[in-house]
Amino acid sequence: MGLGDKVIASSSPKEEEEESADLVDPFVELKEKCAEKPECAKYKQKLDECTARVESRSKTAETCTEELIDFLHCVDHCASKCIFSKLK
Repeated sequence: MGLGDKVIASSSPKEEEEESADLVDPFVELKEKCAEKPECAKYKQKLDECTARVESRSKTAETCTEELIDFLHCVDHCASKCIFSKLK
């Protein structure tokens, strides 16, 4: 393929947009379900408490990084157990 070669797409951008609108990422759905499970809900509660505490103060050096990482780790760990059964 040289500098003067043209690239021809097999489908129009509108068709690609319609196709991608129909696709749903199963990992996102699994993560949403896992976030509601009791084992991850406790981390979500700690994250929410920390967020409320930080937002209630005007000047604070506290961040909720640790709580966020714990919550995301729990959700990802839970969802990763089931994700491969959803792949084709």
